[in-house]
Amino acid sequence: MHLFYHSPILDKSFLLEKEENHHLIKVLRKSAGDEILFTDGEGYLYECRIEELTMKKTIISVLDKKLQIKNPFHIHLAIAPTKNADRMEWMVEKAVEIGVDRITLIKTAHSERNYLKSERLEKKAISALKQSLKYYKTIIDQENNFESLVSAPNIANTEKFIAYVDENLPHHLIEMANKKSNYLILIGPEGDFSAEEITLALSNGFKPCSLGPSRLRTETAGIVAVHSLNLINI
Repeated sequence: MHLFYHSPILDKSFLLEKEENHHLIKVLRKSAGDEILFTDGEGYLYECRIEELTMKKTIISVLDKKLQIKNPFHIHLAIAPTKNADRMEWMVEKAVEIGVDRITLIKTAHSERNYLKSERLEKKAISALKQSLKYYKTIIDQENNFESLVSAPNIANTEKFIAYVDENLPHHLIEMANKKSNYLILIGPEGDFSAEEITLALSNGFKPCSLGPSRLRTETAGIVAVHSLNLINI
């Protein structure tokens, strides 16, 4: 099963983007009359047909659309960008494949990087969405201040966790989180959160949690957190 992405899909027919044209013709060797599947990233699966297919223009018609059931839980990963942009792009790709609803890049006291190219992250997220056959596109927020995020009033009905390096943290995230809930998990930079940031998070209702006995790189910790929260909801 191949899944394609196009957004928004507002009419009964639409023009396909050039990059997807190439994939249809050169890789999948599709032709006019073939039926293919699309998602708009908003939860809909579209059954479509290729009406016209050339390297310059491809016309797709919509035959049917169905809303796909959304997971009964919501995962929000807030993570400090790594100095190496490639590592963060890899993390976004893998987290989306596993299943994450929102990724917020946070600016912390020890952040190594304050900016990542949003277009590249979006492309990675869309590619992973298609690969893993998902119908809801992950929201990616650029550069949210740590203090603003942890004290935001709109996260009151969320299970909130902060993972940091401390051998005395007794409980793993997978032991603490409840099924079918909204989660927000904070992952710090390579230099970890500052003591002041940890204190601020705890005072705002975040629970300290472990991600295992190993000292993990930032991007690895993000993957472990997302996988753990998906695992308890199987």
